[in-house]
Amino acid sequence: MNLRALAREHVAVAAFTIPHLLRHQVWRDADPHEGAGLGVVLVPGFGAGDFSLTFATTWLRDRGYVPTGAGVGFNVGCTSELVDRVEQRLKEHAEATGGPVVLLGQSRGGGLARLAAARRPDLVRGLMMLGSPVLDPMGAHQHVLLAAKALTRLASIGVPGLMDDDCFAGPCFDENTKAITAPLDVPAVSIYSKSDGIVPWQLCLDPSAECVEVHSTHTGMGLDPDVYLALRPRLAEWAAQRYDLRSAG
Repeated sequence: MNLRALAREHVAVAAFTIPHLLRHQVWRDADPHEGAGLGVVLVPGFGAGDFSLTFATTWLRDRGYVPTGAGVGFNVGCTSELVDRVEQRLKEHAEATGGPVVLLGQSRGGGLARLAAARRPDLVRGLMMLGSPVLDPMGAHQHVLLAAKALTRLASIGVPGLMDDDCFAGPCFDENTKAITAPLDVPAVSIYSKSDGIVPWQLCLDPSAECVEVHSTHTGMGLDPDVYLALRPRLAEWAAQRYDLRSAG
């Protein structure tokens, strides 16, 4: 990955795509009955927070889904602890919405969502992963890994809520690395882009998922019309299956 590709991943560059999204038919054409109340738990990427998925949340809500954040903050903590939080939110939202829900995660968030789905397939209607390097969570751009390892140094001097050395080596790392590639018992979709300047697209080719190519940067996936064009029919299918709407038209 070269510096030019990395420069395209700046959040300011991603923001320039917002007007294109808002003018696009996939954003403007909103059927409020489409989601039929299907719950969606959104898991942000590393260092991003729920705000990074604001547009996805709005898009889902406008179409009759019931979105909620995963409660993982800026997603910079221990993987096992964060998966525990996602699982708890998954249980709460399934109860609140009356049945299994969709997990939608971007980047590291997709990996956390996958781990939670493997733990509790009974609570998951479907899994959506956006630019998630599930085949090698350590395969992201070196600048991202350097930032992550800097957090471990802060953790070593007592700063709470951050990754520690066990996230990169040791039993916790080994357990989660094995679990993240385990076969899934839920329908899953992995969205990837060959223009991704953070995650090599090959690492998103989850053998347990339907892999769908889009033309987007990594940071811009939540703002790219291509992504919503890919999400829409698959989410609608899951909503229809849950509420048995297809036979009723």
